[in-house]
Amino acid sequence: MNSSMILRFFCASALWPVLVAFKAGALASVVGAQTEPSGVTPAAIGSRLELFTDDLLIGQLKGCLLKLHEPRSANVALRFDAPWEGAFCGYVTVLQDGDLFRCYYRGNPTAGRDGANTEVTCYAESRDGIKFTKPALGLFEIQGTRSNNVVLAGQAPFSHNFAPFLDTRPGLPIGERFKALAGTSASGLLGFVSADGIRWRRWREQALITKGAFDSQNVAFWSASEQCYVLYLRTWTGGGFRDFRTISRATSTNFLDWSEPEEMSFGDTPREHLYTSQTHPYFRAPHLYIATPMRFVPGRRVLTEEQTRALGVNPAYASDAAEAVFMTSRGGNRYVRTFLEAFIRPGLDPGNWASRAGLTALGVVPTGPVEMSLYKQAHYAQPTCHLVRYALRTDGFVSVNAPFNGGEFITKPLTFAGGELIINFSTGAAGSLRVELQNAIGEPLPGFRVNDAVEQVGDEIERVVTWKNGRDVSRLAGQPVKLRFVMKDADLFSLRFR
Repeated sequence: MNSSMILRFFCASALWPVLVAFKAGALASVVGAQTEPSGVTPAAIGSRLELFTDDLLIGQLKGCLLKLHEPRSANVALRFDAPWEGAFCGYVTVLQDGDLFRCYYRGNPTAGRDGANTEVTCYAESRDGIKFTKPALGLFEIQGTRSNNVVLAGQAPFSHNFAPFLDTRPGLPIGERFKALAGTSASGLLGFVSADGIRWRRWREQALITKGAFDSQNVAFWSASEQCYVLYLRTWTGGGFRDFRTISRATSTNFLDWSEPEEMSFGDTPREHLYTSQTHPYFRAPHLYIATPMRFVPGRRVLTEEQTRALGVNPAYASDAAEAVFMTSRGGNRYVRTFLEAFIRPGLDPGNWASRAGLTALGVVPTGPVEMSLYKQAHYAQPTCHLVRYALRTDGFVSVNAPFNGGEFITKPLTFAGGELIINFSTGAAGSLRVELQNAIGEPLPGFRVNDAVEQVGDEIERVVTWKNGRDVSRLAGQPVKLRFVMKDADLFSLRFR
């Protein structure tokens, strides 16, 4: 039988589709051009940094698991010990402005109604984000002195929850470089602007948004990925002030006209009181929004009467418990709560088992080449009320973790831009990590198989992955691929291409 007869035989038989499929698959294995499985759109990550805090890249976990890392208590960053500050300081914001860290918070020495005239907005600053100092600004006379750190006073109810942000929208007038929202359900949220973050003025006299409860910190920012201002505000699931404290979202293109607030979705998770959202873009990956809300557990009393008296806890704040949790969003009305466990527990300090001691500050900021910091209030409703700095490794919220016995992690299909793969990882001395590149249907690509991979051992924020033939992956850029990580006693925190 000659070659033409063989060809006619295959064309006329049921074996022809098999031969075509085999040839196409073989070709794809060589050039990495296999199209993705039907119905699956590859995640186009370009050269963005990607973390494993949600389900975007999580494909298969074999012997591995996702691990939430607990921030480490590092130091007291700020004590709320001025006469105009006190036990009911709250709703802290920490933001980075160049080489300066700015801290804003409510000063309030006495318990009272939201928006009482005892409340002022205080300011502190730091050059390293580790310890903050209070400058004597001289802007307002408070309790008989102008030698204080107050940036807003005498404008009740707006010092109750004054929440600033550094506006990164391109083309802004310099006088609007800083913006803030503040107010209660009675006043609505008013907008404030500032050129220097110290001297503030009302942007307009009317409330910018009136639908919401607003009875905690309401946070906003300019989203480069969504090309709009995004506001995360306090609402209640039953409307008004009924049922569960929750979070809603509104958007605006000009900071003036806002959409109707829409309640956020938390996936298939139980209803809980989420007291603040503290949602903001992660500084290394601004398309990913980090949120560290306080989970409030009303009626869960831990402190005894004796402990309450010894600590000086206001009796009205001794019968509840709270802690910080972790979640993320990539825009829209969806939060991802991969973990229901606590992000920061109240811990061994009994003063943090009082009500609302789980309030984190708005803002995760870099405080070193391998470290980032976030901040949480401690000893709320007590004379010793203060702000604690917590530290994590850079990108270190969540890792793909492999035990000593080993495991594998395979991503969903993705496309990338760039010529090399960078990973943030950590192994034990006997641990390791190797990377295989596959086509979209999971076939190893020649030159990038696991046996071609150079074993990665160590602990680095940015390690370039290599294979026997080098590091260059540029010929696969733009094509759907999967990444297979073969790991042992290792954590993978993030990846990107460049």
